[in-house]
Amino acid sequence: MWLEPVSRRVFLRRAAWTATLPFTGLPRAGADERPADLVARKVFFDEPDYINVRVSPDGENLAWLAPIDRVNNLWVAPIADPKAARPVTRVTGRSIGSYFRWAHTNRHLIYFRDHDGDENYRAFSVDIGTNAVVPLSPDGGVKCYLQEVDRKFPDEVLLRHNQRDKRYFDLFRIKVSSGASELAFENPDFADYVTDSAFQLRLGLRLNPAGTAEVSERQADGSWKPFLDVPIGDVDLTRFIDFSADGNTLYMIDSRGRDKAALYAIDMTSRKATLLAADDEADVVQVAMDDETRRPFAAKSIRDRVHWIALDDGARQDLADLAGYGPGDVGIISDSFDRRTASVFYERDAESGEFALLDRKTREVRKLFTQRNALADVALRRLQPVTIPARDGLKLNGYLTQPAQDNGSKPPLVLAIHGGPYARDVWGFNSLHQWLANRGYAVLSVNYRGSTGFGKAFIAKADREWGGRMHDDLIDAVDWAIRRDIADPRRIGFYGASYGGYSALVAATKTPDIFACIVDVFGISNLITFMATIPPYWGPWFSVWKQRLGDPGTEQGRAFLIERSPLTHIDRAIRPILIAQGMRDVRVVPAESEQMVAALKQRGVPVTYVTFADEGHGFVRPENRMAFTAVTEAFLAKHLGGRCQPIGDDFSGSTLRVETGGELVPGLGG
Repeated sequence: MWLEPVSRRVFLRRAAWTATLPFTGLPRAGADERPADLVARKVFFDEPDYINVRVSPDGENLAWLAPIDRVNNLWVAPIADPKAARPVTRVTGRSIGSYFRWAHTNRHLIYFRDHDGDENYRAFSVDIGTNAVVPLSPDGGVKCYLQEVDRKFPDEVLLRHNQRDKRYFDLFRIKVSSGASELAFENPDFADYVTDSAFQLRLGLRLNPAGTAEVSERQADGSWKPFLDVPIGDVDLTRFIDFSADGNTLYMIDSRGRDKAALYAIDMTSRKATLLAADDEADVVQVAMDDETRRPFAAKSIRDRVHWIALDDGARQDLADLAGYGPGDVGIISDSFDRRTASVFYERDAESGEFALLDRKTREVRKLFTQRNALADVALRRLQPVTIPARDGLKLNGYLTQPAQDNGSKPPLVLAIHGGPYARDVWGFNSLHQWLANRGYAVLSVNYRGSTGFGKAFIAKADREWGGRMHDDLIDAVDWAIRRDIADPRRIGFYGASYGGYSALVAATKTPDIFACIVDVFGISNLITFMATIPPYWGPWFSVWKQRLGDPGTEQGRAFLIERSPLTHIDRAIRPILIAQGMRDVRVVPAESEQMVAALKQRGVPVTYVTFADEGHGFVRPENRMAFTAVTEAFLAKHLGGRCQPIGDDFSGSTLRVETGGELVPGLGG
């Protein structure tokens, strides 16, 4: 469960697009491979040296995020001299969020920060000439999204925030340089809406009690007219991307009438839909757009690796140029407005990623930065795409990392499960996998039913299956690994966060004999209390959750949710459990962990509970990541037998608090 502080439409439009090298098979860790040196946790979990390198619209400057005293700040440099870099912000305590963008003034950057993980992201601008920072949205429990930017209004942006009503986001026209704000639209009950390059509100989306979506078009007089309906089975995959610069064409990802979502263009006069890009194996999930024409030039799907569909000759040439530079999945991060210069990123699994510049005039690609310099001398392991058959015949996409071994014994396995659940694991550098493999574990992640990117039928197979067939998929993945001699069946661990944390607790209370130990990071223990404490701005989407998960408003629905709650089956729990919780979490509130810990203690089950006062739904501060991984490493080593680095000073600067069970983890104390 994680979204960037930016509208879903902007997120889709700004996403990188990638060329992919072919997968050549699944090698086994050989008996002649010696284990790598024990690598410090900091190498895997500290902040990267460079994040999200972006080109200014005029093509003159670069901006990126990089740490100052382990806190990410914004840096800029002339594109002609990247070594002349300087920071333009000096925030402390908590990093600037990973998403930022240039304003069309070419001298302002727009960025977001929250308070200790409360997810109330506030927008700011910074003048790269003076370093003057201006708030663009209110403080004090207000969540903000970036809605629209365009060259026609260089000193203005559209933002939306929920100061007036925590459930709904009003639209504001904001001066980037001064922060002056003007209400553009007071939102009565729309869950989402779409604007165009003229800063005009065009479409609004409401969710009905049955979980279907009703999309309306705004008329010139301010009234609304029905535009289209989206069945509940398509709500997860249907997304509005953008209007063309002339406002006459709407681009959208649409799964209505098909299983795999595809990219369409809709003529707003005739309402005729034209298919632009589709992949029979996976959903189109992101679109690369030309900022001037606001037309797509490539569409992305993700099978086991990324697959791109070029929509014009320029995109095909770019793919060829980028593929010729070096190996990996290559993504375009940003373009100058004239599209001469693009910043690109080469994603790699067994070495650091790399930022580079593409010059479309000279057709040259030149290196900018290595993302993680600390990985230069580290022996990393491949992240191998695998296909796992579920017991009902469904094919599950997964990723496996195998450790180096100096004997023929089977290693312990950690099953690492993603959150969401309507999200997915992807290929690339994976800190969790690399860290655990270095400690001697095989690591397996699986995109269980309900994971996105594989079509709406794959998502629908997860309806009412939390703790049911979704969990069966994970057990089938473990069995698959055991049958292939990838793992020692006596040493299987479970690691999950968010929905993955719920899955970890299901594993502890439904299939405890399979796992030697469990790590739950802000997992849901009681589906009734979880659904009663969702953030107010999730309210419009609650009708979808009731259909997907279960309806707590009916007797039958409550009975089902209680039966699928790990807390209900606490009497089955026998394995050691490590539970971690951010105390500012608004998605899975601390009570979810606290009630589970209390029940485990009452039953006499060995449980260690650690909390972090300044974190929400994830570990943003690297000091807290270091502390949590140090505890986890010692816990796993005790129960699975992997290698362990002493805790040392990895608690320094962290707000980690051991609530109970410290004596159960070596080095943690009582």
